[in-house]
Amino acid sequence: MKRTLLFLLTLTLAASTAQAQQAKELRLGVFPNVTHAAGLVGIQRGLFQKELGNVRLVVKEFANGSQVNEAFAAGAIDAAYVGPGPAMNAFLRGVPIQVMAGAANAGAVLVARGDSGVRNVKGLSGKKVAVPTRGSTQDISLRHLLHENGLRATDEGGTVTVVPIDPANMPAAFASKQVDAALVQEPWGAIMESQGARLIAGEKAIWAGGNYTTTVLVVSTRFAAQNPEIVKDLLRGHLAAINFIRKSNAGAQKAIADQIEAFTGKRPNTAELFKALARTKVTWDINLGTLAEYAQLNKEAGFARDVPDLNRFVNLSVVRGLAK
Repeated sequence: MKRTLLFLLTLTLAASTAQAQQAKELRLGVFPNVTHAAGLVGIQRGLFQKELGNVRLVVKEFANGSQVNEAFAAGAIDAAYVGPGPAMNAFLRGVPIQVMAGAANAGAVLVARGDSGVRNVKGLSGKKVAVPTRGSTQDISLRHLLHENGLRATDEGGTVTVVPIDPANMPAAFASKQVDAALVQEPWGAIMESQGARLIAGEKAIWAGGNYTTTVLVVSTRFAAQNPEIVKDLLRGHLAAINFIRKSNAGAQKAIADQIEAFTGKRPNTAELFKALARTKVTWDINLGTLAEYAQLNKEAGFARDVPDLNRFVNLSVVRGLAK
């Protein structure tokens, strides 16, 4: 009898400890970009909160991957939509994170000011080109394009100056002629086109015919270990948002526009969003082949000394199970 009572007491204490560890909120980072459409729609349509139930969703807006890495390192967020480049670099520096799902493929374009004289990638020699931040997915993609065309960035001994500018501020940078071109996520490329910019390379011309991962959903491994069910709920909301986007283009456009406006005060119009979504494949899956190639490019560019072990960096087992 005493052993039974002791066993029951142990179970009760274990359950109480587990309950005490259960988080009361999930802090989710996201950017005001169409490549983060799943996050924007999941937030705006209440799809995450529906799955999380009594766990409160706390949304944190970021402008670039460097900011996300700092937040993860400081323990200020639990999950985030971010480019694979910054996520890889944080992982390699020991930040406890893991990719739990893909979010988007392609969705980034190279545009140039209409009066810049740039007509193709080779025309970028001697020019200033904006990217969201140093070491971002777009920074690496730009350097890849430059190398393919016999060019290099000035920090590699070349003639193209790479300038970090938050995507939402790039239209203003074009208007004030701070830069000549930009490799940027949608909808900012489409927005700059509508303001007179020239499309130099569409999403399929950037890399691998457009079949490359642009955005992933990353989770703190500490948070995931303590709150596995909350992470599952987050992924359920992620999948619900992706399904909504696939089924309702008009509904997705409105939700994305509403959330981008809430974040930035700038609202993409219907034509801009239609073009931006057409250039972006929203998906939970990841092309691991191009991710490995990207990791090598990231190393060659000098942003990392090594490439990550993808088996440790990426874990799609939970989202695959939920997507069945």
